[in-house]
Amino acid sequence: MAEFVVRPLVSTLMNTASSYLLDQYKVMDGMKEHRETLKRQLPAILDIIQDAEEKGASRPGVRAWLEALKKVAYEANDVFDEFKYEALRRDAKKKGHYKKLGFDIVSLFPARNPIVFRYRMGKKLCRIVRTIEVLVREMNRFGFKPTQQAPQSKQWRNTDSIIIDSEKDIVSRSRNEEKEKIVDILIGQAGDRDLIVLPIVGMGGLGKTTFAQLVYNDPAIKEYFQLQRWCCVSDDFDVVKIANNICETNEIHREKALRNLQNEVSGKRYLIVLDDVWNEDADKWEKLKTCLKHGGKGSAILTTTRKAQVAQIMKMCIDDSHNLGKLHKVFLKEIFENRAFCLHKPSAAELSGMVEKILDKCGGSPLAAKAFGSMLSNKNSMKEWMNVLTRSNTCDEDTGILPILKLSYDDLPLHLKQCFAFCSLFPKDYEIDVEILIQLWMAHDFIPLKKGDHLEKVGKEIFDELTWRSFFQDVKQTSQREYQYELRSRTICHIHDLMHDIALSVMGKDCLTLVDRPNQKELLSKGSTRHMFSSYRHMGMLLDDYLKKHSTSLQTLLYPDSFSRGSAPHLSMYSHLRALQLFGLRKLPLRPRHLQHLRYLDLSSNWCIKELPKEISVLYNLQTLNLTFCINLDRLPKDMKYMTNLRHLYTNGCTSLKCMPPDLGQLTSLQTLTYFVVGSSHGCSTIKELQDLNLGGELKLSGLHYAIEEDAKACGLGNKEKLTHLSLEWNDDSTELDQQRNVLDALKPHAALEFLQINSYKGIGFPTWVTSLNVLQRLTELHLDGCTMCEEFPQFGQFNALEVLVLERLNKLQSLCSHNSSAAFPALKDLRLANLELFERWVASTEGEELVFPVLEKVQIENCPKLTTLPEAPKLKVMKLREEKAQLSLSIFRSRYMSCLSKLSVFVKDTEATPTLKLDQDREVSLLELWVDGCNFLFPSNPSQPAVAVWKWFGQLEELVIEDCDILTYWPEEEFQSLISLKSLTIDNCSKLMGYRTRGRDQLLPNLIKLRIYNCESLTELFVLPTSLVHIFVVDCDSLESILGQDDRELESLQNFDTTASLENCSDLAPTSMPEQSLTARINPLPCLKTLSIGDCKKLRFVPAQLDALLDLYIDNCNVLESLDCLGDLPLLTTLNLQRCKRLASVPRSFANYSALRELTIEYCPAINMKALYGQRLDSLEIKDLSHAGLCDPDEGVKMNPWNLV
Repeated sequence: MAEFVVRPLVSTLMNTASSYLLDQYKVMDGMKEHRETLKRQLPAILDIIQDAEEKGASRPGVRAWLEALKKVAYEANDVFDEFKYEALRRDAKKKGHYKKLGFDIVSLFPARNPIVFRYRMGKKLCRIVRTIEVLVREMNRFGFKPTQQAPQSKQWRNTDSIIIDSEKDIVSRSRNEEKEKIVDILIGQAGDRDLIVLPIVGMGGLGKTTFAQLVYNDPAIKEYFQLQRWCCVSDDFDVVKIANNICETNEIHREKALRNLQNEVSGKRYLIVLDDVWNEDADKWEKLKTCLKHGGKGSAILTTTRKAQVAQIMKMCIDDSHNLGKLHKVFLKEIFENRAFCLHKPSAAELSGMVEKILDKCGGSPLAAKAFGSMLSNKNSMKEWMNVLTRSNTCDEDTGILPILKLSYDDLPLHLKQCFAFCSLFPKDYEIDVEILIQLWMAHDFIPLKKGDHLEKVGKEIFDELTWRSFFQDVKQTSQREYQYELRSRTICHIHDLMHDIALSVMGKDCLTLVDRPNQKELLSKGSTRHMFSSYRHMGMLLDDYLKKHSTSLQTLLYPDSFSRGSAPHLSMYSHLRALQLFGLRKLPLRPRHLQHLRYLDLSSNWCIKELPKEISVLYNLQTLNLTFCINLDRLPKDMKYMTNLRHLYTNGCTSLKCMPPDLGQLTSLQTLTYFVVGSSHGCSTIKELQDLNLGGELKLSGLHYAIEEDAKACGLGNKEKLTHLSLEWNDDSTELDQQRNVLDALKPHAALEFLQINSYKGIGFPTWVTSLNVLQRLTELHLDGCTMCEEFPQFGQFNALEVLVLERLNKLQSLCSHNSSAAFPALKDLRLANLELFERWVASTEGEELVFPVLEKVQIENCPKLTTLPEAPKLKVMKLREEKAQLSLSIFRSRYMSCLSKLSVFVKDTEATPTLKLDQDREVSLLELWVDGCNFLFPSNPSQPAVAVWKWFGQLEELVIEDCDILTYWPEEEFQSLISLKSLTIDNCSKLMGYRTRGRDQLLPNLIKLRIYNCESLTELFVLPTSLVHIFVVDCDSLESILGQDDRELESLQNFDTTASLENCSDLAPTSMPEQSLTARINPLPCLKTLSIGDCKKLRFVPAQLDALLDLYIDNCNVLESLDCLGDLPLLTTLNLQRCKRLASVPRSFANYSALRELTIEYCPAINMKALYGQRLDSLEIKDLSHAGLCDPDEGVKMNPWNLV
């Protein structure tokens, strides 16, 4: 089906051949006859191409003809693009570009002499015309029939989010009984089992993913499971990728990723959804399942798949899979009519019978119903509906709904077909940035324009139309900004995997996507491709070999991970590139003269790049240049003003930039400029250059202390209605106070502004526009930082849309409002105050009503020493306090907010003071997370004093962090007795904590899962360990003598210990207190221990023995350890990792019998003779890293002996 891309390609060529640029600069002088021939022949080809595509499916000769037509169409598009480039080049030359570049134009463009150019291009065009004439003659012999394209409606629909919500409501109602059945299995039947795996099986498009989402988001599920994760698997069952997804990390090393996964799920009752699984390799599933078995009782994995074989392999502790039923016709009809009749309401009698026939063809698939409804929404006649019905097939188990989806694709206008088919370049379930996608469409001339059209606007309309027709889904705003320097979130989307299959079938070999390491022979035999995407990090020379062999036709190269250094010199060969993304470069390996077609260049996050080549200014076609987070880039090419097609310049995060290149205002096509630096030296652009630029999105103006009022007025921010996010930044050392106010006054933005940030402004007071409801009526987020001369806060309380308010370093600010008002801050949800030296009250006046924040949910107050009262906020959920002395900290524990807070963080810097926390009454507290730093008032100074009563409130607390608490000397047994729900405890830098055994014999913290202890230099032993504990991590506790207590009760607790134990930097963890001078006698046996990690225990001589349940063993930097013979048999061991143990010579004698072992890593262990010990056992391992040969010890620089493997 790959030939179906030909029609839109020919259509694009026909439009390109008529470009006005070619006439304006007379670059085609002498070639008029060839051009006119094309203008005649192309429409004739376009008339019959639909018939040719349909016949090409069954006739090899027609298929070959279409392939030849596609090839010549690509060549012709490139030729006309060269003509367009020449027109732009001559325009730049006319304006003096080459003279200013200061190098020999003949060496840069040896073929641009007008005579040479005309001769060379004439030959190319002649060859293309002759080829097309031959194809036309062949076309006539094939006898293709012309087809007329139906006019397309330009009625753009509602946004897809509304449709998705309504359709999910329909699906929710229709699947409720099935959902309750699954919820009952996951909660009721699975509760007494360690792990169950329940597959959901059904054909594509039946709604398996939506159904799994309904289960995943069910309130009962959310309450029951301690951890929930969603992971879309698709074709590539990559265990490391799945582990990273579950842990929300990006670990590239397999061993560490799997270790992270084990730690993440250990002891927790979790629900993990593995969506869209295709894997039939049982070994891959077993590897993942081994890690996931570390979870607590009642854990569950829900999978969705189309294949019964996959379900059979994966199901566990469940008699059968759940086969998702077809959606009832009543609900299908709701979905269909939502789409089909959104623009018009036809006669019920006229189309009711037709609707029933269409629903019969949907086969119970909601996706098919959406596709049909979207396709028919702009067809108003019975004839059109009948035509669609005749061409469609009925969904069944064999064909699925692909025929209907293909019919939906066939119904698209040509330019929409091309835009969507290009998306096959991205991997399945890839998170697509909509803004970038539209820019890529622009780069390939996929977006047709009429006079007065705007490229980005038409691109967004195309995206909306494709979304409406269900080609895109899950369209949403990102919850967080990708970079800290970005001011706004981004819009992302996904493609349903069946729709992705359609795109792949259309593009065929024109798109090559690599997400995993391919087979070398298969890759090199794939032949040339037009568009390439690779997210695999370790392609290395394999990618180089492919690109050297197949680079001539490459138009897109997207490589978002580290680009091989070896590939860099070959970039000059990719002369047809239109879109290029590279990451991990030390310098930019581009020769711009070879990249005249380039329109999209993404160099974001290339931290090592300090400058761009000055010749980059000859990329006259370039539309998008992304330099985001190139933190060492200190200047831009001075001749950028000649890049007149540049529309998007992303420079946010380029913190080393000193100024902007001169005459930037000549880039009148520029739509996006994210970061503008006002420079002090001659030859820099002033902000006056922004005057004629129609900028939108976000803009940060930095270095405004160099700006003057006249330039600020001239830049015309008030006219830029598309600008929604604005940041204004002065220098902290600036002293021109009056000038700053005048400049700020002149930078009045348009009323469409949603985000405003003002940094280091030193003017006295704010100009009137800052407080004007008319100017900032849509403002939702405001940041004021370092405005040290402002004594009175502007009346932002009256701004009805303001949701986030951040105030920092306003040294003279005393209050938030001048007077009380019950209507102040009606929409404020997030309030952050930091380093406000004089801030002492919320309202200046004490008369009138009390200031109330009606919807405030999150408050952060840091270093506001004069503030003694908390805000009145009935819906407060999260509070963070940081102060020198305990004022607000004491207040918060006494306040009524303790009844509604879910998360509280309290930091008190003064640890010498020990104020008393007195409580008036007991409260019912729902606090889940508590972080205390300092806060001596929460603990008694000696064991004879009673516990502070506040701890009795924390029965629901799940996570507790204690830091820098100098008064904490003993384990706070009485305080801990109330924490019956605590799952995670972290103690950090409590230098006086010695531990001492708890006085009672009952275990503390009965539901504790994770225990972390860092930097407690006086600690000698832990409290009685609960049987629920699953993870211990101890770092830099130099006095620690024993991980266990001294009585039998403690030993009993460890006999039931199912845990990950990690000990690091425990210098005194010595055998002195242990009967056999080893840890063996103290923690033996541990029948349930699954993972043991010991690090930086420099006096450790022995490890525990008889660990029958052990799966993973990690030992690092234990320089006294000599032998692991005591371990004995480890029948379940899958991972063994030994590092930096210089004396370790004897490893487990039974190693050769470790049948479950899959991964072995040994580094810097020079005394181990692997060959002598293990023989051929090494060859059976899946992963082995024996990499210390020829390396130096990082601590002592001692040269290591090589492995004795032969």
